[in-house]
Amino acid sequence: MTVHSFQEHFDEKIDNEVSIEPRDWMPDDYRKTLIRQISQHAHSEIVGMLPEGNWITRAPSLRRKAVLLAKVQDEGGHGLYLYSAAETLGITRDEMIEQLHSGKAKYSSIFNYPTLTWADMGAIGWLVDGAAIMNQVPLCRTSYGPYARAMVRVCKEESFHQRQGFEIMMTLANGTEVQKKLAQDALNRWWWPSIMMFGPPDDDSPNTAQSMRWRIKRFTNDELRQKFIDVTVEQAKLIGLTVPDPDLKWNEETGHYDYGKINWDEFWNVVKGNGPCNKERLETRRKAWEEGKWVRDAALAYAEKRKARKEKATLAA
Repeated sequence: MTVHSFQEHFDEKIDNEVSIEPRDWMPDDYRKTLIRQISQHAHSEIVGMLPEGNWITRAPSLRRKAVLLAKVQDEGGHGLYLYSAAETLGITRDEMIEQLHSGKAKYSSIFNYPTLTWADMGAIGWLVDGAAIMNQVPLCRTSYGPYARAMVRVCKEESFHQRQGFEIMMTLANGTEVQKKLAQDALNRWWWPSIMMFGPPDDDSPNTAQSMRWRIKRFTNDELRQKFIDVTVEQAKLIGLTVPDPDLKWNEETGHYDYGKINWDEFWNVVKGNGPCNKERLETRRKAWEEGKWVRDAALAYAEKRKARKEKATLAA
């Protein structure tokens, strides 16, 4: 078959909603786009453990501590699922980790903001994981099979994380005056970074159009952002909190909320590495990687020793 024939077969699969699998022919740009997106997603899960891990020892009760610990463990698992999915595209995990540590690969800008109070654990679960779910549920139908299958479990677990965060915020919002102020302050600080999570406006997004054609993405950045705002504003009203957007108003004609101007200068500044915690996050990840080298070396030595024993036993038989 010629490259043209391979391309036609690929296009036919995409048009007919047939999953692309690792052994299938795919355009180089399709492969590169997936590696960029899946590795960035994996990095976000791993780096995303850091803001919450900071609060495990300071959780207000044993129940809260156990739930938060389980959540952080889930995030680590999500990163491993996604690294595995990306590896099917021909990149190694070590390559992806090196790209993260060097700053070449990005992760979600949201994780470069500090967690100042316990209420931030609620805001992250409710807003950050809520935005993640809005973005990730359509990925269960993404055109690349390993990515889609990994997302099924990720989304199920993220739904628990979102409910956990909302429950924290609801408890605080219905608590003392001080607790309600903590909840409102957390919402004030996390609202705008959360709606930036969906990425730049469609007009300024260089990858959205092609990703939509390849059915890697099912909705544009702005479509997902609007859906998130419509849902989350109503949730905020339910627990008596105020979304920090003076321009927010319901539009009867469109059936959606109109919202204020997003500070995209802040978004790009954080993406470029100048956010409140960018350096701290990368330094923590590099340190963990270096300090964990002995564990990786020991596991590799054990695996090689076990393999040698099996080969010896096979020869003896």
